Amino acid sequence: MKIDAFCHIVPAKYKEALEKEIGSPLWRSLHNALPTMYDLDQRFRIMDKFDDLMQVLTISLPPVENIGDRQKAVDLARLANDEMAELVLKYPDRFAAAVACLPMNNIDAALDEVDRAINDLRFRGVQIFTPINDKPLDSPEFLPLYEKMCQYNLPIWIHPHRDADYPDYRSEQTSKYGLSSLLGWLYETSTAIVRLVYSGIMERYPGLKFITHHAGAMVPFLEKRIVGFGDFAEMRLGSDIKENLRRPMLDYLKMFYADTAIYGNTAGLMCSYALFGAQHLLFGTDFPYDNQWGLRYTRGTIASIEQMAISDAERKMIFEDNARSLLRLPV
Repeated sequence: MKIDAFCHIVPAKYKEALEKEIGSPLWRSLHNALPTMYDLDQRFRIMDKFDDLMQVLTISLPPVENIGDRQKAVDLARLANDEMAELVLKYPDRFAAAVACLPMNNIDAALDEVDRAINDLRFRGVQIFTPINDKPLDSPEFLPLYEKMCQYNLPIWIHPHRDADYPDYRSEQTSKYGLSSLLGWLYETSTAIVRLVYSGIMERYPGLKFITHHAGAMVPFLEKRIVGFGDFAEMRLGSDIKENLRRPMLDYLKMFYADTAIYGNTAGLMCSYALFGAQHLLFGTDFPYDNQWGLRYTRGTIASIEQMAISDAERKMIFEDNARSLLRLPV
């Protein structure tokens, strides 16, 4: 069994509601270019090309908190979650679970939606974006969410986001060549991880479980630099940081989980494996974001995991066991 723990969907009813709210045609055109994002028949045709493949559903970009006012974000999140719950119930052999969409511009409503999604809809975690309306994930207003997810003992998926109006250089007005997503998203994930550590959130909530996209982004590759900086954090950042880093920096980095969505890069996966270990890697493809509607990245990701210099038991952890354990799925 292979459980794709980080793939995306825009269910049909949600897609219709979303298109009424999005002012920019960018996301509308992108979603329409990927029929496997919303057309289940097309999606299943791709999935059928792989043996024993199941998916964990997460709502695709854009974040609902970026679309409308506080109430509109709540309405869209509830619609998305209701529809994903219907899909999991209707196709239990296709979808192992779903992950809640949250209106993060309305934290009280977001906390209520966590309870509804987990208790009533039987979701197995929540997804948030980084940044959240240009706010860092270590903002104090988000602490109630982290406390609640510790109580549920279920993970938080972190998906990066940066629009093209964030320039590559301060002398420019917009990003060029798609670099805001190609490289900017990896920066956002990496920054979120390190900020969550330095802010003391990982120390304060040792049971918190974050699943990071794109194999942990730049953090595995830059592990030694990050750890080296952290070891001198008091000297560099002041004595106040001591309370937030009571253990070695590396211990906190190893608390994070990462998917395998780097599209077929075995060397990159081995880098993530060296940091997180097999127990903290989950098979994830970023489905369906490729020019073959999800086929290319799924095939490449599976092949890259098969080529890793690890044991068969560890490979099984990555493909299936870790998702079952972390999401508390039935065996």
